[in-house]
Amino acid sequence: MARIVVASYVACYPVGGFLSWTLNWVLGFRRLGHDVWLVEKSGSWRNGCYDVRSGTMGDDCTYGFSAVEDLMARHGLRNRFCFVNWEGKYFGLTRERTRGLFESADLFVDLSGAVVHPVDETWRREAADVKLCVCVDGEPGYTQMKMEMLAGQGLPLSEYDRYYTVGGNLGTARCAAPTAGKQWRPTFDPVVPELFPLLPPPSDAPYTTVMAWQSHKPIVFGGQTYGQKDVEFVRFEHLPRLTSAPLEIAVAGTEVPREHLRELGWRVRDSHAVTATYDAFVDYIRSSRGEFTVCKNVFVATNTGWFSDRSAAYLASGRPVVMQETGFSNHLPCGCGLFAVRTAEEAVAAIEVIQGDFVRHSRAAREIAVEYLSAPRVLGKMLRELGL
Repeated sequence: MARIVVASYVACYPVGGFLSWTLNWVLGFRRLGHDVWLVEKSGSWRNGCYDVRSGTMGDDCTYGFSAVEDLMARHGLRNRFCFVNWEGKYFGLTRERTRGLFESADLFVDLSGAVVHPVDETWRREAADVKLCVCVDGEPGYTQMKMEMLAGQGLPLSEYDRYYTVGGNLGTARCAAPTAGKQWRPTFDPVVPELFPLLPPPSDAPYTTVMAWQSHKPIVFGGQTYGQKDVEFVRFEHLPRLTSAPLEIAVAGTEVPREHLRELGWRVRDSHAVTATYDAFVDYIRSSRGEFTVCKNVFVATNTGWFSDRSAAYLASGRPVVMQETGFSNHLPCGCGLFAVRTAEEAVAAIEVIQGDFVRHSRAAREIAVEYLSAPRVLGKMLRELGL
């Protein structure tokens, strides 16, 4: 049994999808029999905590900390979370207890994106004596571009022993993104299938997704501008007029053209309202027939092979997924339960195929989650590669 410390970004943004993503990593390691702990720092940004109840950013981490603590406790992980706010105040585990965990840890897994943050805001000092430190990149293409830009400015970056990415094509001839001089090993965000019970969808359930219109500003690299989902959604915005299947997006963002999308036939809901908690997120997927989703422009344009942890949850729930191609079809079986599409016409064709035999595609979706994305397979493979 290894002692594993996982760093994430979740109490600062405690919406259902982030809670689910983090839980599947932490619980996945625990299900493999390891001693797992979760840590998080808010960094130096004073107003870096999102309060789901008010929809505002502030310096009070109480709601986010409690949301994470409660969810961990529900799954046998009580009192295994440390949160450090912008003032350096510790919540949950004490500073001394946290230091002891790092000193005795066999593995530090950083999911927080700290590789592109100033080193003084990371767990770099605490993790200095950990036997093995691993970075897991969830934003392939964007992360490496940002790393190269920061290095070009002479700014220090956090260093790790191994680098993983959910961009399966990164570092290969298939992918146009840089590597920032690192060797990136491919992985998936793991899913614990037991968290997503197989239940039939309501008869009138729509195809849905949960998304941010713009997660962050576009990035300019090598003379090219790479954007977010707002750029790619335009390619598919007429989809409701091409199919009789109901389509819905739960979307966040201040620039979302909600009325325009409704006029085109989309059902539009606020993602923070419908997936405010972990249970609401799971229920939203359960109330869906499947997922149709576009991807961030940076993933599509560079063909990183990115695949979504949210889509993994849909698959585990027996909900077929129609997802914009990022190159992930090189690593996951497509054509039954999961479809990679480049155009609205291809998306319509995939939806119609699913509609023609939903039970078959639902079963295939679950099988893909179990065979390719389940925590035992994904995290077991990672730990074997790391020699643990």
